Amino acid sequence: MIPEKVHTWLKENGYGERLSLKPVGGGCINNGMVIETSQGQTFFLKTNRQAPADMFAREAEGLVALSIPGGPRLPRLLLWDKDFLLLEDLAPAPRRLNYWPEFGRQLATLHSHTSPKFGFEHNNYIGSTPQLNPWTENGYEFFCEYRLLFQAGLAHKRGLLTADEIRKAENLGARLQEMLPEQPASLIHGDLWSGNAITDSRGEPAIIDPAAHFGWAEAELAMTSLFGAFPESFFNAYQEIRPLERGFRERFPIYNLYHLLNHLNLFGFGYINQVKTILDMHM
Repeated sequence: MIPEKVHTWLKENGYGERLSLKPVGGGCINNGMVIETSQGQTFFLKTNRQAPADMFAREAEGLVALSIPGGPRLPRLLLWDKDFLLLEDLAPAPRRLNYWPEFGRQLATLHSHTSPKFGFEHNNYIGSTPQLNPWTENGYEFFCEYRLLFQAGLAHKRGLLTADEIRKAENLGARLQEMLPEQPASLIHGDLWSGNAITDSRGEPAIIDPAAHFGWAEAELAMTSLFGAFPESFFNAYQEIRPLERGFRERFPIYNLYHLLNHLNLFGFGYINQVKTILDMHM
């Protein structure tokens, strides 16, 4: 079903009636579809009748924040409400030969936008899980309290983590400064796995489904290795603009614990062994 507000918007903006509707797979939380109108234009529509009331508004805010000159392309924001988000249809084409190097340089440009503090204007969502973004001066405190321990606490309340595993998460959080380098608060996408790195109609890089905030760039890069690894050419090009400290890949599991805990909360015990492995590695 297409929300009535979308029908009205299409008519009022001269796009005519809906001609066809094509479901798009790949989303775990929302329903995606491409609308074709009687005037020949296409649009991408996300819907979720069970979404938190501000979820699509927060995604819209992230799309605007991440749209910076020289950064990865994002779909143009058209209309949203509590149960839908209407976007430009990027009409993804096959990747161009220089896709990964170009993407690496664009992401480094995005990460070069920094803030004096970690956080964001509002809390938002990582998938459908709340993501807390209070402005915080210390990056170690921000990642410990509002990333690792928040997710671990949710998992414990849901019976997914034991009290002993919570203690291990707390111990890891307390030792972050020993294990991770000082980093500025960079503007990051926040949920950059391979499924959110797509193309536009020319086969050039584009990103979708943000959980935007000012956080650690290394944490963003870590997720690119979690669910379908980005190639070496991406990292080489990234470092042309933002060189990385030696051993950055060895730190990826610490950052990825946040996303694995989130997947544990969203999808259940299928992720518990990965979570336990990281907790045990860093006791």
